Amino acid sequence: MDLHSGLPYWIVRNSLLDYFHPLEDDLSTDIVIVGSGITGALMAHELCRAGIECCVIDKRSIATGSSAASTALLQYEIDVPLCRMAKIISEENAATAYHACLQSISDIKKVLKETDVDAGFEQLSSVFYASCSADNKLLEQEYEIRQKHELPVNLLKKQEIRKRYKVKVPGNALVNETSAQMDAYRAATGLLTYHMKENGLKVFTHTNIKKCTETSDGCIMITDKGNKIKCGYVIVATGFEAGQFLPKKIMDLTSTYALISHPVAPEYLWPEHCLIWETADPYLYIRTTDGNRIIVGGEDEKFSDPEHRDSLLRKKIRILERKIRKLFPDIPFKTEMAWCGTFSSTKDGLPFIGNWPGKERIFFDLGYGGNGITFSMIGAQIICHKLQDIKDERSHVFGYDRIEKYW
Repeated sequence: MDLHSGLPYWIVRNSLLDYFHPLEDDLSTDIVIVGSGITGALMAHELCRAGIECCVIDKRSIATGSSAASTALLQYEIDVPLCRMAKIISEENAATAYHACLQSISDIKKVLKETDVDAGFEQLSSVFYASCSADNKLLEQEYEIRQKHELPVNLLKKQEIRKRYKVKVPGNALVNETSAQMDAYRAATGLLTYHMKENGLKVFTHTNIKKCTETSDGCIMITDKGNKIKCGYVIVATGFEAGQFLPKKIMDLTSTYALISHPVAPEYLWPEHCLIWETADPYLYIRTTDGNRIIVGGEDEKFSDPEHRDSLLRKKIRILERKIRKLFPDIPFKTEMAWCGTFSSTKDGLPFIGNWPGKERIFFDLGYGGNGITFSMIGAQIICHKLQDIKDERSHVFGYDRIEKYW
């Protein structure tokens, strides 16, 4: 299935990695990571750093699935506000999830620094504005519970936001200075290339897993070419394409749309180049790039099939253009390229990380939701800890024991 279409900016911005290495023979290894996107790359990094043997398998070229289309806003804020999440999974667990996302941003920065991978990582402030005056009350509730749990947050009136950031928001906003942005494609390819060179990591592309069977002492996988892979553990890091490995549907599929502008003269950009998003559902989100371009995304809707998703692209471009021009009427915004993609979401806004009940040898690192990259960092750490018998207090918050209760 096509995970995206159109022309994702990151594929144009970066040189497509010329790496073609399909699995041609049977293979025996300790751990197989299925998926070479940012989730699989971070997972490989954690395992290699811990000295655990692993390999990566993907049916595509490296990181050319969802990661190539990611707009890569890194925020501790989750699609479901903390005040609402607290009513779904308990306030303590919701606060743990938010703090985990906050820590993951620093952890991603550290990973990129220690591997010397230039992924355009940039720390920025974030503005979460009320889409209408009625949502000001939601922001007040959210502000109070974040303060209670010592999360970084400020509540500013719309007049202050307009003055500080030159954006015509319709309501008040929550602001923090602990967010970031990056290039997910460059991060994934950079991390995998680093570990191939430094740790002998094996990456097999254009290799499709057709069957995965758990045994008493590991797993046996069969590829589309009939090759057999024997391993101790399997880590599935393929996003919503993990369906073939899951015994039950646990996510909803959503189509999303994004576009990027021509380069804009620096004086037209808003102060601090902060990330911007809103309370509406679906929400608009905005960021800049290191080349003074503006990325605008949103207009999400329930996914039906790739053809229908793609047929709406031109219509969605016009809608997104109108929205950005309403917020920034003085910016000479002109679309350079646009794309659409598919991602997964869950009812409580959280990813699924760990073992499916009864499957001890298969781990799922599924960073569902708008915070996919921060979830990917958390998932890599939790699973690596589990493989080393290290207790991780975050496991129960993101684990599969939520399935029967909330699904």
